[in-house]
Formats: sequence, structure tokens, C-alpha cells
Amino acid sequence: MQLLVAYNKDPAGNNMANFISKDMKKDGDIFYGKKFDLIIIPTPVISADWLEEKYAYDGYVFLSKHAAESKVLALTTHSTGNFSDANFGGLERQVAIPHPYIQKSYIQNLWNKKDIFSDFEITIEATHHGPTSLNKPALFIEIGTTEKQWTNTKLCDSVAQIVVDVMNNEQKISPVALCFGGTHYPEKFTQELINGEYALGTVVPKHALQFLDGELFSHVLKRNYMAKAAFLDWGGLGKYKQKVLQLVETTDLEAIKL
Repeated sequence: MQLLVAYNKDPAGNNMANFISKDMKKDGDIFYGKKFDLIIIPTPVISADWLEEKYAYDGYVFLSKHAAESKVLALTTHSTGNFSDANFGGLERQVAIPHPYIQKSYIQNLWNKKDIFSDFEITIEATHHGPTSLNKPALFIEIGTTEKQWTNTKLCDSVAQIVVDVMNNEQKISPVALCFGGTHYPEKFTQELINGEYALGTVVPKHALQFLDGELFSHVLKRNYMAKAAFLDWGGLGKYKQKVLQLVETTDLEAIKL
């Protein structure tokens, strides 16, 4: 059983949660469903490392707003983690267990309905922010990028319906790839997720590779225990090509250059 989580002061997350919860039964602070439950919490979701101490589930899907300085409209999804300092929730040098099958199903369903989201980029983001210490898979689903979109109930309802559809269906078990390189919005990995065979685990962007050492790499591997391959955005690794390749070659992961 999965738990959907929203923060009551996050307009996008709260709007999605309100739409989803209307067909659920509430008992205490939990909305109960047949395939998943939902909770609206009074603290930011990026700091929800405490969650499983009170709510024990098989995985956690966080409904959230997306913000960006560029103001580019985007519907995003990503795993969580910090490769260096923990400035936005979680712990430093810690990544969460990814939620690859739900992420793949969600973004494919979103892409299939891209005509109704024609003003938006549909993309994953590189792994970032908290929570990081949950011992079950975690995934963020976000609506961006300004207050206008966060408070647009029609938009939030449309995205929330896709979330419901995904959660109510059995997820296809795809092979999983760790990802290295690229930008914060990694186009190659997004396209592989939508159109390719693989689901994705942790995504380590180029700007975080300076922090990747043996200790952090080993931790990422443990949190991505389901991974069978490593996607290398070869043109997006910069001066870290050999470092990343050498680390991957110490494992049983198949290195796939994109």
C-alpha cells in the first residue's frame, strides 16, 4: 500500500490532495482508499523524514508545487536526495530509495495526455532535496511553475486524475538504470523514461559529480538496489567522464552511454 502525501500550505499539493480525497473515506488524519491512502500534513513535505515513524507504508508519493527561477511552465517528477549539503530538507550526502515503476507509469500517462498540457514541459528533474532517510521508496510529483498554476484547480485536478489512474493500476516492472550527467532537467533521461525500456533510479546531474566519491557512490548503489544498468549522458559528464566510468566499472551494472 502506497501513501500519497501533501502539505496543507502548498497550494498545488493541497489542490491535488483535495481532488483525490473526495472519493476516499477519512478516519482520523488518513484518507483511506482501496489501492492507496492519502494524508495532508502540517509541515513541508521536503522535511518529511519523520513520516514512516508514524505512517508505515510500502512507499510514499509526494504531491507538490514546482518552482523555478526561469518561470518555464513544467510538470515534473523526481526522486529525492542530497549529494552535498542538505539545504532543502533531508540529510547531507544521502539519497532516498527511488520509486522507478510509479515514476515511469506516471510520466508515460502524462505524456500520453500531453495535448491537454500543451503549455507545459513534461520532464523529470535530477535528484534533489529531502526527504532522504525514509526506508521505503519516495517520489515527488510536481506542478509548476507559479502561483497561477498552483492555484488552478482545473490543472491540479487533471494532474491528480492521472495520479489516481496510475495508483489504481498494477505497475509494470521494468529494468532500472541509475543516471549520471546532464542538467537539472535531463532531456536524454526523460526521453528514455518515456519512450525506452528502462525505469530510472537516482539521477546524479553534472553539477553534483564533483561530490561523487567512493563512499557516496556506494551509498547510492545501496539505495538503488533494483538497478541493473547505469545511463551515462556522455556529452553531459564534462570532465567527470572517467571518474564516473571507473566507479561504474567496479559494479555489475551495465554502462550505457547516451
